Formats: sequence, C-alpha cells, structure tokens
Amino acid sequence: MPLTKDQKAKIIEDLKEKISRQKVMIFLVIAGLKMKDLFELRKRLEKVEAQLNVVKKTLLRIAFQEKKTNIDPQKLEGEVAVVFGYQNEISPAKVIYQFSKENKKIKILGGYLESQKEELLDKKEIIILAELPAREELEARLVYSIFAPVSNFVNVLQAPLEACIFAIRAIGEIKTNK
Repeated sequence: MPLTKDQKAKIIEDLKEKISRQKVMIFLVIAGLKMKDLFELRKRLEKVEAQLNVVKKTLLRIAFQEKKTNIDPQKLEGEVAVVFGYQNEISPAKVIYQFSKENKKIKILGGYLESQKEELLDKKEIIILAELPAREELEARLVYSIFAPVSNFVNVLQAPLEACIFAIRAIGEIKTNK
C-alpha cells in the first residue's frame, strides 16, 4: 500500500532529525536477508548506539536536499538500508563489517562521515574504517609509545647499578666463606 503525503512528510522529518544527529551513515543492500538476521543486526547496532532504517531512496534524497548536502542516494544500487551511528564513527562500521563477513547477503555500498561533509565514501573506505582499532586501543598504544623511551632509559640506568650490586654480593659471599 502506497504511503500518504503525511506519512512521507513524517518519514522525511524523521530522516532529517537522524541526519542532523549522526556521526556516520552507512548505506547497505539487505536484499534477501532473513528477518531474524535483520533483527540480530539491529540488536548489535543498538549496543553501539546505532540504528538501521530501510528507506526509500527518493525520501532519503529529499531529506539530504533539505539538509543541503550533495549526496544523491539515487546513485546507490538496490534496496537501500541506512545505518545511523550516533556515538562514534567506527563502532557501527565494525558491527556491519563483522556481520557482513558472517552473512553474505549484506552488501556495503558506502557511507558518509559527519566530518567529511559533502563526500560519499565508497565501500573500501568504510571497510578501512571498520578495521581501525578501537579508540581505547589507540590510546593505549599512544601512551605506550610516549612512555617507552622513558622506561627504556630507566632500565639502561638501572643495569650498571644492578650489576654492581651483584658484584658486591658475590664479593661479600666469597669473604664470608673464607
């Protein structure tokens, strides 16, 4: 049954609100995906504060035009689903990429980053984004790389002192045994 103008207007308003809140949007083709798999994907996305919507490309195009972006969803192939990520850019991409490896019926088409205004990212760029380490891991690597030289310097300074202590102990043991 076709949508009424009021229903379409409500969908467009909802899309504009989601577009204004998002940090990342990822476009997918989910044709042939079973409902239980779609439910599982939505559940996983919900854990990372992301949301999956199946949307008509025409309504999505209108929402983009009203938000003054140059992205044209009509160029995307097939029935489109959009994942809106609200917390960060990487987590939704990781979830989708992992799920697409488990379920071959999902096809990543591309995406849009809030920080990359006016530019539609292709599938390869979304996969690169998904393969990035988590923020916590990157922070841990940064801290380690900052403190590694200091730690190594302390170890170098301690080595002669430890050798000297071992030598004094050995001399002391030799003298006490005589």
